[in-house]
Amino acid sequence: MSLITPDFGLFFWMAVVFLVVLGILWKFGFPVIVKMVNERKEYIDSSLQKAHEATEKLANIQKEGEALLQEAREKQAEILKEAKATHDSIVAKAETDARERANKLLAEAKTQIESEKASAIREIRSQVAELSVQIAEKVVRQNLSNDNAQMELIDKLLDDVSVGK
Repeated sequence: MSLITPDFGLFFWMAVVFLVVLGILWKFGFPVIVKMVNERKEYIDSSLQKAHEATEKLANIQKEGEALLQEAREKQAEILKEAKATHDSIVAKAETDARERANKLLAEAKTQIESEKASAIREIRSQVAELSVQIAEKVVRQNLSNDNAQMELIDKLLDDVSVGK
């Protein structure tokens, strides 16, 4: 008996065993493997979609923040314009009283603007921090290893996203 040219009997039994193992794998092994690969692909696709949605939400929040800052600047300009008009009308009546009132109005306007600006910035930072925590939580949850935990994670994240909207 040689390894290079095996006997017919050995070759026959090797072929029979190979075909039996191939048949068992074909019937029981490959469908499970293909199913697991497809489930993993769907999970990754859904995770990528959620990450994309989170990125879009973050961009929208940044746009809203910029709009709030622009609105605050416009209000500041409007308040300063009103204060200047008030100042000019009071100067005609009494110059000393007008200066005191104008300074008081400007100080109040600046305080109000700073307050509104600080409030808008706090709100934006809070929303960005919340989204960052949600994204980090989703990334950590992606490291789950078994299928049941992954499916539970997907269900929970979908519920979280639908409730969060």
